[in-house]
Amino acid sequence: MPFLSDTLARVKPSPTIAVTTKAQELKAAGRDVIGLGAGEPDFDTPAHIKAAGIRAIEEGKTKYTAVDGIPELKQAICAKFKRDNGLDYTADQVSVSSGGKQVLFNALMATLNEGDEVVIPAPYWVSYPDMVLLAGGVPVPVTATLENNFKLTPEQLEAAITPKTKWLIFNSPSNPTGAGYSREELKGLTDVLLRHPHVWVMTDDMYEHLAFDGFEFCTPAQIEPRLYDRTLTVNGVSKAYAMTGWRIGYAAGPKELITAMRKIQSQSTSNPCSISQYAALEALNGPHDFIAQNNAVFVRRRNLVVEMLNACDGITCPMPEGAFYIYPDISGCIGKTSKGGTKIETDEDFCTALLEEHGVAVVFGAAFGLSPNFRVSYATSDAALTEACTRIQAFCADLT
Repeated sequence: MPFLSDTLARVKPSPTIAVTTKAQELKAAGRDVIGLGAGEPDFDTPAHIKAAGIRAIEEGKTKYTAVDGIPELKQAICAKFKRDNGLDYTADQVSVSSGGKQVLFNALMATLNEGDEVVIPAPYWVSYPDMVLLAGGVPVPVTATLENNFKLTPEQLEAAITPKTKWLIFNSPSNPTGAGYSREELKGLTDVLLRHPHVWVMTDDMYEHLAFDGFEFCTPAQIEPRLYDRTLTVNGVSKAYAMTGWRIGYAAGPKELITAMRKIQSQSTSNPCSISQYAALEALNGPHDFIAQNNAVFVRRRNLVVEMLNACDGITCPMPEGAFYIYPDISGCIGKTSKGGTKIETDEDFCTALLEEHGVAVVFGAAFGLSPNFRVSYATSDAALTEACTRIQAFCADLT
């Protein structure tokens, strides 16, 4: 009898974590490596949020809390949804977990039966399909191409829905492309969903506040109120508040679903870290002026990377609307050979050779469901980005 579960064979380790780990190992071995794989801001958590966490420790708020969040944080989340999205929720419609990933996982575990299908626009965040597989479902990737600015069309969504479809996972602005859906584009998708009342919507709004150039963020239940009763609106404090390590994600949705998610969490992790919850409370209720300041830095970095990568032989790089990712197309590099002798047949070959020959760590596109591409996280210094892009230019110039 095998010791390990058959379920484990359904999933693979996170490629983004693997790339970051590899870069760290090479640095530790003395290699000059620039890591552009990690999906987290390089900014420190704002001082007033850190101070709230310290106060919580000093005040002894170090005990168990309610399974899915302290009442004060749930009220702050309700206020956030009303303030930012025009959505009305009550505290018993809110779930708080140890990061957005746990929120999504809880929802899928609570709702999927064997064979249930989940439509996932590709490129997608690497964890979506594997979480669906762990929960016994069937991921249904739908390719959103460069020609459509990596956005799912209503026609594609309509064609992907079957009687077995239970969820659409929707992410805007996107990880890995940074693409953001306009109100009109999102309305086209919600119109399709209205015609299929058995399909629920799971939004990943983690990059809501990282929106640039006047792009106006919107979320499905906000655009189409008739979807309110079958939408789980997911968000968190990791990205905009530079709190990735604090591990707080949250969601709001129908009470029956939230109750089921609480049941799952009660038998897995129980409550999120108490200290982190009080820090998140301050993040949501406190001053937000730092977000605009950080976004100005992100815009400068985005523009730098897009300009330099578009100057590379064989690379096409669109301008994203938000998040802090670039997703260049490398079709013009496929079939060539690197200076070090690697035949570039896939985007993984490209990224492996780039790391080995020029010390730049990026994540290959196949991990996100669309090739030939790679993902750059520009959440690092201007100097590091300039040097990394210079190295990518040299690598591409040497391809023959």
